[in-house]
Amino acid sequence: MNELLKKLLKIEERVNYLLQIKDYNNWGNLEGFKETCDQLKQTLYDHTEEELLGEIRKLNESISFLEERAEEHLTPMERVRIVRSIQRFSLKDILENVYEDYTELGGEEDANVDPAMICAKATLVRRIKNKTHTSTVMVIGQESGHGEEFRNGGSCKPEGNEKAMRFMKVAETEGIPIHSYIFTPGSYPVEEYPGAAQQIARNIYAMSKLRIPVISMISEGGSGGAEAIGLSDYRLMASHGYYSVISPEGAAAIEGRIREGSKVPKELIEVCADRLRLTAFDNIKQGTIDRVIQEPQLGARRDDFAFFATLRSEMIRATDHVVLETKSFKAFRSWEVRRKKTGKDAEDQVLVNWELNREETKRLLALRSKKYLTMARNGYTGSPDSSLSLYTLARVASEKAYYKIRYDILKNHKKQVGNVIQDVSGEGSVMLKRLTEPVSTMINLISKKSGKKPTRLLTYTPTNGNGDAERPLSDPLELTDTYTSPLANEDRTVSCPNADKHGCKDLWIPDLYGEFGGVCETCGHHFPLEYQWYLKNIFDAGTIRFFNSGLASGNPLDYTGFADRLNASKKKTGYKAGNLTFHAKVNDIKIVTTMLYSDFRNGTVGSAEGEKFVQACAIAKRKKRPLLAYVHTTGGIRIQEGTLGVVQMPKCTVAVREYIDSGGLYIVVYDNNSYAGPVASFLGCSPYQFAIRSSRVGFAGPRVIRETTGIDIPPDYHSARNALRRGHIQGIWDRREFRRNLHKALQTMGSPHLYYR
Repeated sequence: MNELLKKLLKIEERVNYLLQIKDYNNWGNLEGFKETCDQLKQTLYDHTEEELLGEIRKLNESISFLEERAEEHLTPMERVRIVRSIQRFSLKDILENVYEDYTELGGEEDANVDPAMICAKATLVRRIKNKTHTSTVMVIGQESGHGEEFRNGGSCKPEGNEKAMRFMKVAETEGIPIHSYIFTPGSYPVEEYPGAAQQIARNIYAMSKLRIPVISMISEGGSGGAEAIGLSDYRLMASHGYYSVISPEGAAAIEGRIREGSKVPKELIEVCADRLRLTAFDNIKQGTIDRVIQEPQLGARRDDFAFFATLRSEMIRATDHVVLETKSFKAFRSWEVRRKKTGKDAEDQVLVNWELNREETKRLLALRSKKYLTMARNGYTGSPDSSLSLYTLARVASEKAYYKIRYDILKNHKKQVGNVIQDVSGEGSVMLKRLTEPVSTMINLISKKSGKKPTRLLTYTPTNGNGDAERPLSDPLELTDTYTSPLANEDRTVSCPNADKHGCKDLWIPDLYGEFGGVCETCGHHFPLEYQWYLKNIFDAGTIRFFNSGLASGNPLDYTGFADRLNASKKKTGYKAGNLTFHAKVNDIKIVTTMLYSDFRNGTVGSAEGEKFVQACAIAKRKKRPLLAYVHTTGGIRIQEGTLGVVQMPKCTVAVREYIDSGGLYIVVYDNNSYAGPVASFLGCSPYQFAIRSSRVGFAGPRVIRETTGIDIPPDYHSARNALRRGHIQGIWDRREFRRNLHKALQTMGSPHLYYR
């Protein structure tokens, strides 16, 4: 009877699982089957074993039929519910069943440094030709906990992501591969040091150049939380998992413009889940992952040991694949790749050594860069200027050769010669001084006795023809009045928001947006200004030359209604994307600039904006010029492009890392509202970040923080002043001093590899 009760309880568990997947709708009479299970449990001993066995058999057949039907017609939102189920396998299950042994690092359970992130040293035993070979890997991933509240559902705090980066560095030092497992709905949105956005940016930046193979597997991949440990050489995804720029509920709240506290309609959530193209098969089609791991019917659960065996072989296979791509012995590499494609028995394997030498490491990093820099090219229309014709291709090639010879060879050679001359002249000066010191002392004594005064250097003052001093020349770094905001055309006054606190007078709008540059003359509050003001007033007149203007934002997911919204933005602005990239000068210093601006989809980043940023990095790297990222506004990653949008985080960070490693100077200036994915990746990784006064900088807005954490944040939580206190930015700039401060940064920051150094 006990065995029959176990079978009955197992069927009841399957019924509850189906109810959860179907969002507790009475699909297929699930409520009726649940009631039958309850009745049989209550009257268990009123039936003979034969009668009970017959009832259980009928229930099993009915539930099996429903499971098959459910699997055939799974919706994207139902896959999301599968991932969120308490019966879903977790990282702890993987550590117990995929690896032979493991040691958790950074504490255990609720005593861990952020229990939502687990780091463990694990061993894998591979059996090859009747011999066993033990390999060590670093396992890093989120643990959802399934009821353990201290795990926070897999939402990591900044210290959890920092711990992951720390043990990534340990793995790099030891030369062992990293296996990362992604089980997160998103990161925990707090700004306290090190800050959610800043830490994610640091992680992505570090992972872009880790000198070891990195393999990742996605079960639940939510936006920036996934990217914090997701940049890898090979990306696997469970067939019933999801990987998305935002949760379906979050997308529905935005699309439906649902007020805070109001309930989001279920129908809209289902629609958004479908529009986001978040399933494994959508992602493999878009090229954002490399391979799908097949799960059993309705997803793998905690006791699916056959799935764990499959996962084990897939992780080994993926690690072998990455290592083999780097090997110098091409014959062995091609033979092994062909052998793996034929699917021969594991007993016939050749042991692949997971340790890499110096040349293999270089090849690994080159392949990783190429992988990410070529992602999401199907997400936009148009082509970069450098690939439009044979002439431009030849010009780019000649530029590469010219700048390499001029700055990498001749300039370095000149510096080395200059250093030698300086050292020799220094030595000669010391020797000459020793020889002439007695004579100089005697001359000084004589000059004192004769009453002669030593000569002094005077500051040069230009004079006119009559010998009178001329008026000082105008300061080239002063802002000009070449552009006045159209806002200055209104003939009325406006009150400063700090009037109660600082006693600010009412401001006449023509003065405020004209002479005052949008700044309150009493307290320094900065009123928002359009991006055109910066184009006209910050850079030298007539020096702006746009490039890659043909790259246009698209609608790669065929997101319903989005094409019309895109066309409206293009018509409104006259531009094809939300990122303006151009050459310009600041007091005759040539720079490359990328600008996210509010008028085009609130400065959100999609495939076109990301590609334009990557191309700007490449041009700045080639020409040895500084790179300025001015963020007029950014609302984050464009949700209508799904994961094609979210992969811009690692893609653009890889491009920035390549530029900075080449000796470039990367400066980021935030203005107005700067939030989410860009701040948590390719903007936040800059060593030189500044903010215009009165701007707001952070990871998530107040509403998201309240809904995620239940905490009401103070009004100034995202202020530039607080960002400075937390170490997010390095300084606060007055808009009227933007040009002067930018010029100072160009002169004093960065390496000696820039063209003007």
